[in-house]
Amino acid sequence: MAETHAVAVWAFDGMAPFELGVVVEVFGLARPELGDLPWYELKVCAEEPGRDLRAVGGFSIRAGHGLDDLAAADTVIVPGVADAGGDVPAALVEALLRAHARGARLVSICSGAFALAATGLLDGRRATTHWRYARALAERHPQIDVDPDVLYVDNGDVLTSAGSAAGIDLCLYLVRTDHGAAVANTVARRFVVSPHREGGQAQFIEAAVRPAGEDDDGVARSMQWALERLHTPLSVPLLAGAACMSERSYLRHFARRNGVSPMRWVIAQRIAASLPLLESGEGSIDEVAAAVGFDSTGTYRHHFTRQMRTTPTAYRKAFTRPPLVREPGTAGGPDAAGGRRELAGAGGILMNTGVHATRPAGPAR
Repeated sequence: MAETHAVAVWAFDGMAPFELGVVVEVFGLARPELGDLPWYELKVCAEEPGRDLRAVGGFSIRAGHGLDDLAAADTVIVPGVADAGGDVPAALVEALLRAHARGARLVSICSGAFALAATGLLDGRRATTHWRYARALAERHPQIDVDPDVLYVDNGDVLTSAGSAAGIDLCLYLVRTDHGAAVANTVARRFVVSPHREGGQAQFIEAAVRPAGEDDDGVARSMQWALERLHTPLSVPLLAGAACMSERSYLRHFARRNGVSPMRWVIAQRIAASLPLLESGEGSIDEVAAAVGFDSTGTYRHHFTRQMRTTPTAYRKAFTRPPLVREPGTAGGPDAAGGRRELAGAGGILMNTGVHATRPAGPAR
């Protein structure tokens, strides 16, 4: 039998459905666009499988799997907890430790970092969470090096991400790690999101939503212009010219929009463009560097190592291994009962669309 890679996600009473939906979308959805490439086996797990769990929005979720399935998975994902200041269920902590002891990869989204912190596995390590809860995490767990600026942190066996949307970034990163950039890009394209974001959380702390004006349109046009010319020399004057803006105004508007300088963004895009070239195994490192616009291989290696935390050569070797393989799984859960309107979903969940008399509190975010 082919080796499988099981992904388990924690579900609980009072959860908001977005983060669970992200995990189901990435790991539980059928991928006909990938041809014969085997995909993951997703299981939605709860402390009491088969019991209705209230979700924000007036519907319920019934997980088809329990904590034993979570502890047996290869990747375990914990979405935002219900209360960042409350206690993490002891049963969840024990299941996470069992999974880790088996060699599982533990992942948190948003305030799910508090659950991973409760296991002690983040002690002495760098981690992140939503910027609103970074200080609380650091105060409650002073042995953790909390970084409030990044979108996610990879410690190998334990990974943490920032707010809810950063869960998309981290899930795509997991796909990229397991299957390579080309597959991750395909998943991102279907998701209609960028396969790799740059700039961290800092750009969202003060004002996450700004009206799109003429200046922003100019910046967007310059970014698209640059993406079509990554292999050519690029500079702030050229980018500002493409935006029809002065250099000073362009630098201000670009940083406000993206949270980074224009040239730092260009470097990140060039690194991202180099990943599928490295994975293809075609061309030398020198040729890859030149193809994406770096003026020297040394400069490429420097920026690649700084951004990817590995060398181009090591990255190429890592992604020449065979992708993960699994047998096709079966989605669904218990049959509907009692005349209620229930919809089967991926990962072994049932969703009840009935309205509840009381609205549960959403998870901390």
